[in-house]
Amino acid sequence: MHSSRNCSKTFEGVSTDISVQYYADSTLVLLTQVGKVGNLIQVSLPATIPITPSAPDSAEPNTPTLPPPPIAIQLVPLLGSAPSDRMQTLHNLYASQIATIVWLAQSENPLQMIRKKVVVGIALRRSSELEEPDLTETERQSFYGAMSAMQELLRHT
Repeated sequence: MHSSRNCSKTFEGVSTDISVQYYADSTLVLLTQVGKVGNLIQVSLPATIPITPSAPDSAEPNTPTLPPPPIAIQLVPLLGSAPSDRMQTLHNLYASQIATIVWLAQSENPLQMIRKKVVVGIALRRSSELEEPDLTETERQSFYGAMSAMQELLRHT
């Protein structure tokens, strides 16, 4: 396995940079739409909790299939914070999904015996609809685009 991988993609007109770096005790994933990282979140999950692969959703066949984050997932803020509670929720969603994708990819490696912590550094561009409680369509498309890019990045070694 390589020690790091990177990609840049544009989703809904927003440039997104993703970097994955592997360490002995953890995996660092940086995802930024603003050229810097504003929030570091450590994500962990007990090794006894299984990761379930994604199943296609027949109701939404065009939506990328993502493995569901386990309910036992633990998020610990390490550095920085999101500019609002709504953005913090969005950051936690990204961190949970990214870690689940990383763990699923690592579980396919027969040499990977323990589940490493995943540290996610994230900075998302602010949405113009700041008071909207639900995800906007742009945020949904950016989220699914970023998760597909993560899956592709981890698949191509």
